[in-house]
Amino acid sequence: MERRLTAILAADVVGYSRLMGANESGTLTALDALRTDLISPKISEHQGRIVKLSGDGMLVEFPSVVNAVACATELQNGMRNRNAGVPRDRRIEFRIGVNVGDVIVQGEDIFGDGVNVAVRLESIAAPGGITISGTVRDHIGNRLDLDFDDMGEQSLKNIEKPIRVYRVCVDTSAAPGTKDKKAAEHEQVKKPTIAVLPFNNMSGDPEQEYFSDGISEDIITDLSKVSSLSVIARNSAFAFKGKNVDVLQVARQLQVSHVLEGSVRKAGGRVRITAQLIDGVRNDHVWAERYDRDLSDIFAIQDEISHAIVDALKVKLLPEEKKAIEQHGTQNVDAYNLFLMARQSYATGYETDARRLDAIIRMCRRALEIDPNYADAWALIALAEVLLRYSVGRQGGDGGLAAVERALALNPDLAEAHAVKARILCEENRYDEADREIDIALRLDSESYQVNRSAGLLKFRQKQIEEAAAYWEKALTLEQDDFGSAGMLVTVYTALGKRDAVQRTAKIALERCEKILARDSSNGSALGHSSIALAVLGQHERAKEWMERALLVDPDNITMRYNFVCTLAKHLQDKDEALEMLRPAFEQMGAGFINHTKVDPDLDSIRDDPRFKEMLAAAERRLMSASG
Repeated sequence: MERRLTAILAADVVGYSRLMGANESGTLTALDALRTDLISPKISEHQGRIVKLSGDGMLVEFPSVVNAVACATELQNGMRNRNAGVPRDRRIEFRIGVNVGDVIVQGEDIFGDGVNVAVRLESIAAPGGITISGTVRDHIGNRLDLDFDDMGEQSLKNIEKPIRVYRVCVDTSAAPGTKDKKAAEHEQVKKPTIAVLPFNNMSGDPEQEYFSDGISEDIITDLSKVSSLSVIARNSAFAFKGKNVDVLQVARQLQVSHVLEGSVRKAGGRVRITAQLIDGVRNDHVWAERYDRDLSDIFAIQDEISHAIVDALKVKLLPEEKKAIEQHGTQNVDAYNLFLMARQSYATGYETDARRLDAIIRMCRRALEIDPNYADAWALIALAEVLLRYSVGRQGGDGGLAAVERALALNPDLAEAHAVKARILCEENRYDEADREIDIALRLDSESYQVNRSAGLLKFRQKQIEEAAAYWEKALTLEQDDFGSAGMLVTVYTALGKRDAVQRTAKIALERCEKILARDSSNGSALGHSSIALAVLGQHERAKEWMERALLVDPDNITMRYNFVCTLAKHLQDKDEALEMLRPAFEQMGAGFINHTKVDPDLDSIRDDPRFKEMLAAAERRLMSASG
């Protein structure tokens, strides 16, 4: 049985029986014309596939959630235009529902809960309207220039659990052509779109890369707060880092009207920043400036750049947006500098690197000695502490709970802090509380890499693996160096029996690990994930060699060692080697790991071996003795 994760659009004609009763031949002719002139071309344009057509409806699948909702919106707008001047009782109007979920594939048809939810969402849509599931809303983020109304949780017919539902704000209340002139003019005005390329580090010191990247990211964050401006996400812009680029080509590739580029030189107590805003269509310089200031002026420079761009593009800046731009996590440049170093260290490392995590905590603690109210630093400490406890296996402490509570007390709108809290609660099996935290995080920033990583982990632990896959797939697009999500997707797609997806994500994991190892050949996490990917891809001898290298670099990494045991048992079918590697791992495992070995399907081939049972019993005795 083939299964896959897909975006599903369900549509139905409103009042079909009434229309057929009034004019059967006219209705059928009109529907045929709609399918030929509007519906089929739009679906093809957005890479959709019509699964089935009925007299009054259709089921369509898309490779992308964004494509599905964009197609639905354009279909409804097209229908509104075609209905202009048509008497209301003779109009053909559609209701549309969009969902993303796991489906069962049988020939050309698809079935399952993913389809059922889409059909139920269509049934509660207004005539001419679109309703979408909360999962769809999360994945769209700000990729489409649309507004959404939160309809809360809805109990849908024959669907076991309530579904979070959103209404896409297409105009369904007024007859076509009756909007007032001002509203029509407003719709025709398109937001300026901008890509902020990573500023070049001109300091002559590669170690200062964290600072230029940090400046670029913070400008992206500030501009994203301006509602009348559309800003390309960091991951798309940072794909051009370190490359000689043609601005016009970048603008075309990212489909933006403007591009901001610049450079940063930091030396001693001075900073020099150059920035230029370029029209991506005409290749004209719209604005340019050079700032040569004391380092303590860095926040003022960031504010000035953001305001200058807003002024140059002639977009409206609301009072609350101006206030948000001018709010920084700290006003102390030394604390800010330490936080940027810590954030960069996390971004370029991995979650089981204990030495790196300890260094991140030290840098953040030093920043907090300077500014105790720096919420971002508290949140990063919490993330490092939860990883040390639950990924590395270090005992003691509260796993970051106190630090994240401090971060949220200082800034309740910090999405990453809510995501970290969700992760901590998830590790403690407090899933209802974790769900609430991740919902808040997704509403605050659905484009955050850390938020999507945490959402994927939570859904995985709740055995909602299709949803976990969707969040991890998005995390892959949000962080170009992320190989951990690719590794988890290998696990997920293996469980789902999706062989093509297993191979695809294993290749992604290997490519990204190799890129990191080219910069840092002693990165134990990258070596470890490479070896697992190689095993999945059938390169067994090379996989074993890389496992040995990884253990030489990071011999105390309990998570990595356990993953190697699973790989040896499942993919390399080396039962003796798996048991030999498991022996020292069992000596370090806590209760969570020990319980996991009892049910992990990757260990099915060795679980009945007497050696496994002996090691498990000894580990349980040690655990009981330690607990008194």
